[in-house]
Amino acid sequence: MKNSKWYRVENPDNVVSPALIFYPDRIDENISRMIEMAGDSDRLWPHIKTHKCKDVVKLQQEKGINKFKCATLSEAQLLGRCKAKEVILAIQPTRVHLERLFELSQRYHNTSFSTLVDHPETFSMMSEKAAARKTKLNLWLDINNGMNRTGIEPGNKALELFEEMENHPWILPRGFHVYDGHIRDAEPEIRKERCDTAMQPVEKMRETLLSKGITVKKIIAGGSPSFPIHAANKDYDLSPGTTLLWDAGYGKLFKDQPFLPAATLLTRIISKPSDGIVCTDLGHKSVASEMNFPRVELLENNPCIQNGQSEEHLILACGNSEEFSIGDILYAIP
Repeated sequence: MKNSKWYRVENPDNVVSPALIFYPDRIDENISRMIEMAGDSDRLWPHIKTHKCKDVVKLQQEKGINKFKCATLSEAQLLGRCKAKEVILAIQPTRVHLERLFELSQRYHNTSFSTLVDHPETFSMMSEKAAARKTKLNLWLDINNGMNRTGIEPGNKALELFEEMENHPWILPRGFHVYDGHIRDAEPEIRKERCDTAMQPVEKMRETLLSKGITVKKIIAGGSPSFPIHAANKDYDLSPGTTLLWDAGYGKLFKDQPFLPAATLLTRIISKPSDGIVCTDLGHKSVASEMNFPRVELLENNPCIQNGQSEEHLILACGNSEEFSIGDILYAIP
């Protein structure tokens, strides 16, 4: 862990670039830190969209984590193959997606699949399909507590929807799903205050339902930025994702979190088209392009400036371009 060149691979000539490199010892350490922060591996539902990798799932299962979130049916199938105990498809399914989810439930009997609902129209479709199949459907009420991406706002409509879930013979209500990815303040105290404030109407909903004799069995709260905050509330389950591999952006923004970069991108210089310019093979097919430049953190104190990217190429402005040769390897953290 103390090796300053931890990211260098032993036989880079055998690695076709661009390549995503995982470091199992660092991933294992991040998993241990996740469990330590949660206090119990059973509270964790790590999201697999960051890595989409069977081996990373297995590393978590070896440490007692056996519940996961995913964003696609392919990821859900991967978790079924890994014999995960529970899987949440954490996106609102349309009719065709729900049909495939039922098929996965039939195929992978060792895994309990569930998904989200946030609108009466969606619930009507889901409950009709479950009744037609005579198959119980596990559902979480997806609550919008400020993200404004998906979810239903806390209040009477949300309460009515949860009561419908509770009363339907083919629906098994699992609880509330509350993702607060909009809360990304660097200062831990501010982040905590905003998280706590955003959860107040959610807690009020739980109390209202309890007064009617309806128990909200679980609340899954937050993602990676709010993970340490929600971990302090033992009533909540937790679903961090980036914590497994970490990245340069979160590392700089959330200095209160103890996670290690556990994945790099290996790229090679393939051209030097003019003085001061080098080109690598790390195009935006290989690294997400929704971020502004710089999209990666070049390691080894690389002074080059990232100033252009296309599908297959990353263009670097390097004042010391004469020091680089065609074929040189560069390492970067996303």
